[in-house]
Amino acid sequence: MLEQELSMLAMAGATSIVAAMATTAWESARTRTVALFRRHGQDHHSIETQLDGQAALVTQAEDAEGARDLLVSGWQLHLVTLLRQHHDAEDDLRGLVDELRALLPQPELKWVQTVNARDHGAAFGVQGGNINVHYHGTPAPGPESEGSAGSGQSQ
Repeated sequence: MLEQELSMLAMAGATSIVAAMATTAWESARTRTVALFRRHGQDHHSIETQLDGQAALVTQAEDAEGARDLLVSGWQLHLVTLLRQHHDAEDDLRGLVDELRALLPQPELKWVQTVNARDHGAAFGVQGGNINVHYHGTPAPGPESEGSAGSGQSQ
């Protein structure tokens, strides 16, 4: 596995584990994470202790998301180290990430957009994509040039 792929997989794992802290998915995340480290010969007792302590910190924090953000890099380091030492842990970590993502609440995909156009203006709106607008030829006459629409010049 390339170093960049290894780092990305470890980040996905770290983010998933930490996101599960203080949620209904926590017990499953904790069990699966400990099993991942145990299966690959790591000190699962220290992993259990860290998971429990950090989950308690997230639970008690006034800003749970801020606490989670601070914990991610530590878990990424744990997982990168595991993947470097045990190349066969890759599939197990992918499975853990997939399982936790399915258990975690998905962010609500609700977009609100208001687009207004006035005075012969054009407005274009797009959500979740791109928009390209091309004008060809002379622009349509506006309010100041309606009297001279045939000449192409505004007064």
